[in-house]
Amino acid sequence: MVMLTLVFVLSACGGSGDTQESGKSSKLQEVMERGHLIVGTGSTNAPWHFYDDDGELAGFDVEMAKILANSLFGDPEAVEFVEQSSDERVPNLVNGNVDICFQFMTISAERAQQIEFTVPYYTEGAEALLHKNGAYTSSEELIAAMEDGTQVTIAILQNSYAEQIVASLFPEQEGSYTVDQYEDQALLYQALESGRCDAAVFDMSNANYQAASDESYIASGISGYPQNYGAGVQKGDAEWLNYVDTVLIDAMSGATYQSYIDAYEKWFGVTLDPPTTGKPAMYK
Repeated sequence: MVMLTLVFVLSACGGSGDTQESGKSSKLQEVMERGHLIVGTGSTNAPWHFYDDDGELAGFDVEMAKILANSLFGDPEAVEFVEQSSDERVPNLVNGNVDICFQFMTISAERAQQIEFTVPYYTEGAEALLHKNGAYTSSEELIAAMEDGTQVTIAILQNSYAEQIVASLFPEQEGSYTVDQYEDQALLYQALESGRCDAAVFDMSNANYQAASDESYIASGISGYPQNYGAGVQKGDAEWLNYVDTVLIDAMSGATYQSYIDAYEKWFGVTLDPPTTGKPAMYK
């Protein structure tokens, strides 16, 4: 049975540092000896990580963690999930509270100064989501209002690229909107539903999933700003990073591809083609 643990984040000072240089064994050996994987993830962002109708943690990030666990132990359920907020992802890795983080984490140079990223396992985009009870229920209405001089409010998850992401979606409407940043995805939904914002910018996968599962929400089609998602690991352990990269690459383009294809179809509604033979897909 999958385990779930809540932890308190410690200060980033005094972290465990470079495991190999300090003489400690690789995380790979530690995980194998422990007998299960400890994974940091969230619980408020479908289809990536959320509680399903049975009260179980589910989503694409959860499936990726299970693919890794299965490679280690032959058991996809050999995972202890540490539920964490977005701003706890990096500290929990730095302090060794988790073995790895699968939590819709955008690969960035800033974060790579503190942690290491695996190869990307998904390329995300951003999309503006509307609400059926909102002032604007189509992209045409929203854009027309902005062009007529109406100041609209766009909500987005708090991050260093927030203003840049919104600007990329509305390049010709600069000055016609204000950006409100929220600390949690759930707060974005509340803001959109209550009318505190006119549109909310989500991950494209999230916007489409929500619009497909709840007719109250409308995927506007205003989208862009591609960004790679990778799993995060603690710095300084090349053996662990190489192992996880090997598992992810094989799941996306090698012999174990079916588990990735199944997860992709389940959570994104898209059936991927199997990898082709010959030159590896990543180099085509």
